[in-house]
Amino acid sequence: MVKKIPDFEYGVIWEDQTSGHRIGCLDVSKKEDVEKLMKKESAVLAVQDPPYNVDINDEFGNLPLDQYMSWSEEWVDNTLNILHDNSSFYVWLGADVRSGLQPLPDFIFMMRNKPVKIRSFITMRNQRGYGTQKNWMAIRQELLYYIKGEPIFNVQAEYTDIPKKTKGYYKEIDGKITENFERSKSLTIRAGNVWHDIQQVFYLMHENIEGCFAQKPLKSAKRIIEASSNKGDVVVDFFGHSGSTLLQAELSKRKCYTMDINPNYCKIMAARLLHFRRTGETGWGRTKILKDGKILVNDEQLLGAPTLLDSV
Repeated sequence: MVKKIPDFEYGVIWEDQTSGHRIGCLDVSKKEDVEKLMKKESAVLAVQDPPYNVDINDEFGNLPLDQYMSWSEEWVDNTLNILHDNSSFYVWLGADVRSGLQPLPDFIFMMRNKPVKIRSFITMRNQRGYGTQKNWMAIRQELLYYIKGEPIFNVQAEYTDIPKKTKGYYKEIDGKITENFERSKSLTIRAGNVWHDIQQVFYLMHENIEGCFAQKPLKSAKRIIEASSNKGDVVVDFFGHSGSTLLQAELSKRKCYTMDINPNYCKIMAARLLHFRRTGETGWGRTKILKDGKILVNDEQLLGAPTLLDSV
């Protein structure tokens, strides 16, 4: 029975003996750190969620744009260096209307010079946003999808839970007029490049990690991972933070190599994985876990109450 969660400091890598995941307290902008985590392996999928260069609760600061882009180029190059010749590269990024939509446009321009092709520009609709009386409420979250070579795309992963309702679009197939339900491969609609069916993580959800301000929903991680990798593949996330990519890789039977430069977030990732294995819960709900990036609870509280599985 696991009674203690691994502690982290810069340079430490924890290797999971159950599923083969790795968590490193490392710096993504340093090539040697990325190589240390990968151990000469390559990944078929990278899901990156870097800071968007906006200040959130004094935890994520603002850099001059040229410095932010220089840093971005470093971590992008380090990521591309460890990706397979046929692989997918997803990047969550912000577009602050108060700062000329930065850093999104400069990032897109930078990527034009990289050995990848843009495959899609995805928008996820957040249920909550920051409002204003003089503009449209900001509720969108941008996701850039690039490819290296010719990677797989499992289109079945794109189907949502939303049922098809619209008939029509008659088309002649082999001399017979058909409508879209006859030609459908599914009774539900595809997500497309506007995701409005995914619930933004908030405090009433089991997967919530109170204090992780950049937490992405497991459902979005599932869609990306199952569309752009197969079971047993290596997936990387070098801004691990809340561990959504790691936990969904576990659920989808992939290996995840992840890192964060903050040792407390590394510990939260390991704790979330072990907590799930012990309790079946994907997060801690309304329990206050972090404040200002510092862990508020002990290992026993993070792991949760033992179950019958602990005695097996």
